[in-house]
Amino acid sequence: MIDYAVFLMGLLVASTVTGLVTEAIKVQLEELGKDYKANLLAGIVSVVVSIGLAVGYTVICGITWTQQVAVVVVALVLLSWLCAMLGYDKVVQAISQFKSGKQETSDE
Repeated sequence: MIDYAVFLMGLLVASTVTGLVTEAIKVQLEELGKDYKANLLAGIVSVVVSIGLAVGYTVICGITWTQQVAVVVVALVLLSWLCAMLGYDKVVQAISQFKSGKQETSDE
């Protein structure tokens, strides 16, 4: 069984790495002039990073794969994808607002 604190640390690592790798790939694709879907790209990177992290952790700790571990891996994939999609764009938006000194208004 994977401990709750270990899961949260894995989520932190997976979402951070997913966001950074996704942004690096986006920059490369933009330089090449390729068209891409940012959310789909973040999802693919999230799956690869999360499964790699889970496999590495289970091998290092000698945990056998059970249904509980599979559920934790699926949760890790989905949550890291969500964190990667929401986190980086909001940070970039906040930084651009600080630089310009303006506050964006919503169209409600």
